[in-house]
Formats: sequence, C-alpha cells, structure tokens
Amino acid sequence: MNRYLKLMTGIGCMALALYGCEGGLAPVREDAIKPAVVTQPTPHDTDDPAIWINPLDPSKSLIIGTDKDSDGGLYAYDLNGNIVNQVADLKRPNNVDIAYGLRYGDTLVDIAVVTERKANQIRIFRLPDLAPIDGGGIPVFDGEQERDPMGIALYTRKADSTIFAIVGRKSGPKDGYLWQYRLDASDGHLKAEVVRKFGTFSGQKEIEAIAVDNELGYVYFSDEGVGVKKYHANPDAGNGELALFATSDMKDDHEGIAIYKLSDSTGYILVSNQQANTFVVYAREGAGDNPHQHELIAEIPVSVVECDGADVTAVNLGSQFPKGVLVAMSNGMTFHYYDWQELQQWIDTNKL
Repeated sequence: MNRYLKLMTGIGCMALALYGCEGGLAPVREDAIKPAVVTQPTPHDTDDPAIWINPLDPSKSLIIGTDKDSDGGLYAYDLNGNIVNQVADLKRPNNVDIAYGLRYGDTLVDIAVVTERKANQIRIFRLPDLAPIDGGGIPVFDGEQERDPMGIALYTRKADSTIFAIVGRKSGPKDGYLWQYRLDASDGHLKAEVVRKFGTFSGQKEIEAIAVDNELGYVYFSDEGVGVKKYHANPDAGNGELALFATSDMKDDHEGIAIYKLSDSTGYILVSNQQANTFVVYAREGAGDNPHQHELIAEIPVSVVECDGADVTAVNLGSQFPKGVLVAMSNGMTFHYYDWQELQQWIDTNKL
C-alpha cells in the first residue's frame, strides 16, 4: 500500500479531495471496492492508462498514462504507483494504447501511441524507455474540418503482425467517425497510412473510448450516452456494425472499455459507468451461439471518481496481482490499481 492510498480515511465523499468527491462529482458507493494502489498524482488531469507487460519479468511491468493539458505529459508508473519516467510538454495528450513487436528497421520494438489533441497528431514512443520514434509526430484526420484526436486503440493482425492505429476525435460525421492507420517503420522511419474510415456516430455527445480484442479481431467503442458499438478490427473484414450493447445499463456516459481475457476467446468486457463510479461487465464471448450478443452480467462498484479511461490484464504480475490488474483513471489526477481477484469475487457473488 503506497502513501497516497494511506491518505484514505474512508470511501465515497469521506475520502480526501484526492478522490475528487467534492464539487458535485458522482459519489462513491459505500460498498465500493478499494484500490490496492493509488498512483502519485500528475500536475493536471489524468485521462487514460495502458498496461505494458514486461516480457522478462511481469512484476516489473509499467502503467503508461496521460496527463491531459495543453502542457501535459505521458507518464510511466511502476506497480507500486510511483512515477518512474515521463514525457513532458505534450499538447493535451488524451488517450494511449500499447502494441508489441513493431518492425522498426532491423529490430522489433514495443510502442505506446498517444493522441496529441491540440497538435492534431499521434505521438509514438518506444517502450519501456519512452523514447520518441515518430520524428515529432504523425498528423491525423488530414483535410478534415473536425480533427482534435482523442481516442486510440492499437490492433495487431494475427495473420501478418501488421499494427494498426484506430483513432477517434472530439467530434465528427455520422459515418466514418474513426480512421484506421497502418503503421509502418520497416525502413526505420515511421509512417501511417489511412486504410479505412468507419464507425457510425449518434451525434449525441462524442466517441472517446476505443478498445481492440486482438485475439478475436474486434474493435469496440463508446458512443457516449447511446451504447457500445462493435466492428471487425481487420480493415479487410468489412465495415458493418456487428453489435450495439450497453444501451440501457448506464447512468449517463459510456466511457473507458477494458477486456479481461480468461482464455483466447472467453472473458469480460468492462465499461466505465462514469457517473455511477462502477464498471459494468459483459461476456466477451457473447451469449449462446451469438458471439455478438453481449448481455450485462455484473456491475462492480469501485472507488474511482468519474472514470474516463481504463485497461486490464489477466497476466500474473507477481504476488501483488497474481490474476492481473484493472487500472482506472480517477478524478484527482491519479490512477487506481485494482487486484483482479477482488473484482472476480464480486462478479462471482453478484451476477445479475
């Protein structure tokens, strides 16, 4: 337990301002699960995390998270919540995702890709050292009046290990809201080629949260206030909408999406129910013979306040998180780490 977690004197609005319950923000439930770790705070406004698994020693894995401001940054945390590295002076970095094994010249590198909203570009950093390898940034939504990149998810195609960036924006058209870019650095210079424009938008609020299931080949995104939409992640598989779910399970906004993988094909889809401070849980594999029928199976109360972004892994990260960890942004400039064992126990005992 780190020193920031020790500051807690209770849950809900009995907690210190670090937990952000003042000012009319959504209260935390009294039965909320408490985090195992709360990270050191950032200067401005945390928004979205991603988990990098250290292939040599998973207990030394990192959490990569954004600090969203016009002079914001990208932060690396250890599993105790300590800031161990950072990239400063990014122009409103919004969301971040991670991919493994990008061909970069003669080597393979793991990467973190972040949307730099006020620069209308994505930034790409090598992991684990956060060294930039993008020549200063790659513009996105070229030629569009509405740009402002926000959400991002990386998809690695199993057939050929090609890595794609699927990027969303603050506002956009009713169709083709998301642009998908193929990343290529085989000659040592990163390039991003638009390979498709897809995804319907209700026009009600915005689309920010995007998540990819590499093994099953699907991409999910939150059409806030409407539901979670599902498409093929492979641009060659077609642009038809496969599912719309979570349409009546939220208090208000649909936010961060995280996929917990029990196997290559089973597990859970977790969606942040932002104004309720809970995560709603759906079966990753669908229901019955329909892989696109995602029914609500549980709702987990957590101690985050108005969570935007989240990520989860089932990988054994050592004695602290032997069944994996859920990382969630919380108001108060922090990220929370939740021991998956506690979340699984809640699911098992509170199925709907």
